[in-house]
Amino acid sequence: MPNYEQLYHWMVAAAEDAIAALENGNVWDAKRALIEAEQRAEEKYLESAEPER
Repeated sequence: MPNYEQLYHWMVAAAEDAIAALENGNVWDAKRALIEAEQRAEEKYLESAEPER
């Protein structure tokens, strides 16, 4: 079963990083932070998801 709390924390941390990057005018760092967090969370979710029956 996926650890939703951990996935949530990764996404919130990425959102905070993206906001900070945007406040500094760095759109590319903001975009990268969000993309990397989404990919990491998706990978961890798929690794821990129960197989379909």
